[in-house]
Amino acid sequence: MQLQGLKRKIVQAISYEVLAIIMVSPFVATLFGKSLSNAASLSVILSMLALFWNMAFNYLFEMWEARQADTTRTLKRRIIHALGFEAGFGLLVVPITAFWLAISWQAALATNIGLMLFFMVYQFGFQWLFDKTFGLPNSALVNAK
Repeated sequence: MQLQGLKRKIVQAISYEVLAIIMVSPFVATLFGKSLSNAASLSVILSMLALFWNMAFNYLFEMWEARQADTTRTLKRRIIHALGFEAGFGLLVVPITAFWLAISWQAALATNIGLMLFFMVYQFGFQWLFDKTFGLPNSALVNAK
């Protein structure tokens, strides 16, 4: 099944976030001694923020990608994609995490660094599997043979 355009971006972003909520909420609840509903609420808030960030970041990344001489999605390009996404998102979530979990900014930063490490691997794996399942976006097909 080939997905392109806005439909691709919506399916990609929503499936990414739903799976992330399912994986992260029990971990955060256990780590901070919070209820699953508290941790899941934080996860949903951060996921909504991530949903918009994901769509915006992927849009910008694919615009950049389409202007490159070689549009092949190499390992290097996938690593750059994952690092860029997580670095930008990390700047957005520390204050929200500190407030929601009633923890210091330092603890929120440490928590988010740990989660960013997890999500870098998750982002890489998810995007690879998504491309394998739904095909590459047009931006990566320009020079592909």
